[in-house]
Amino acid sequence: MIIDCHGHYTTSPPQHEAWRAKQIAALKDGTPVPPRPTITDDEIRESIESGQRSIQRERGTDLTIFSPRAAGMGHHQAGEAANALWSGACNDLVHRVCSLFPQYFVGVCQLPQAPGVSPENCIPELQRCVEELGFVGCNLNPDPSGGHWSGPPVTDRSWYPLYEAMVELDVPAMIHVSSSCNPNFHATGAHYLNGDTSVFMQLLQGDLFADFPTLRFIIPHGGGAVPYHWGRYRGLAQDMKRPLLKDYLLKNVFFDTCVYHQPGSDLLAKVIPVENILFASETIGAVQGIDPETGHYYDDTRRYIDANEWLSDADRQRIYEGNARAVYNRLSAQIERQTALEGMTK
Repeated sequence: MIIDCHGHYTTSPPQHEAWRAKQIAALKDGTPVPPRPTITDDEIRESIESGQRSIQRERGTDLTIFSPRAAGMGHHQAGEAANALWSGACNDLVHRVCSLFPQYFVGVCQLPQAPGVSPENCIPELQRCVEELGFVGCNLNPDPSGGHWSGPPVTDRSWYPLYEAMVELDVPAMIHVSSSCNPNFHATGAHYLNGDTSVFMQLLQGDLFADFPTLRFIIPHGGGAVPYHWGRYRGLAQDMKRPLLKDYLLKNVFFDTCVYHQPGSDLLAKVIPVENILFASETIGAVQGIDPETGHYYDDTRRYIDANEWLSDADRQRIYEGNARAVYNRLSAQIERQTALEGMTK
C-alpha cells in the first residue's frame, strides 16, 4: 500500500468553518452560540470525491491518515469550552469521511487545546476518538498561542498526563501548529516550519523519552530545518553531553516526506535513516501549484520518492507503508476493520 500519513480535511463543506466563525463572534458578543450546521452525506461525498479522492486516484496513493484542517484548529481563537465544541465537531466530520470512504481514509484527531490550559483537558476527546471512532493518532499543537510560544515546551511535565494517555492508548502524535496570529510568521512558510524545528530542539534539550520510552512523535514537513542542519543538531547534542541522536531521539521521532522538490526530498532520505521516514504529501494543503521547472505539482511527493536513485525497493516499501504501520500501531487493525466495513456495504 501507499499510505499518506499527512492529510487534512481542507475541502470540508463551507458551513462547517462558517459555524466556527459564528461561534467566535458569539463569544465576543456574549450572544448564544448557534447550533452546529447540518451537513449531509452527499455534501461530504462531493467534497471528497472532487478533492482528496481525485488526487489519490491521479497519484496512485491508497490510503490517507486524515485529520481536521490544521490551520482551522485555531486554538488561540477561543478558550477551553469553545475549543472542545469545535474539536468535537471537526473530529466527528472526519469520522464521517472515514465511514463513507473506509478503504481510503483513517482518522487522526484534533485536540481541544487552548492557551494557558493544561494539556490534560485533551484526554477525554483523545479517548473518545480512539476508542469510539477508531482514530489511530492525534495532532498535537506545541504552541496553542498561535505564534507567541507563551506555553511551556513539550518536554515540560505539564504535558505528561496527555502523554500517559497516548502511551496507554498506543497512539502517536503528529506535531502540528495551527494558524499564526503573529504577523512576523507566515503560517505555512514560517510558523509551521518553526514549530517543527523548535520541537525537535526541545526534545534534544530534554529527557522526555527516558520517562516515555514508547511515546512516538511524527515531525511533519520533512522535519522543518532539522535534516538540512543535521550536523548542527549532532554537534549541539555532543556539546550537551547527549548520546548520539540516532540513539537519543530516533527511536521515538519520525519525519514525513512533505518536502516539495527533488533535492530536498533526496536530502531527507540521505540524512535521516529510512526507518524514520513516513510517506506524506499534505494534500490538499499549503502548496497546490505546478512547479514550472518540472511541470508537475509541487506536492506530488510520490514522484520524489520514486525518482530517488539510491533507495532500494525495500526502502521504498518501508517509507510508503511499513513505517506508517509501525508508528501508528493501531493502523493495521483499523485498515482491516474498515476494509471489512466496505465489503459489508457493497
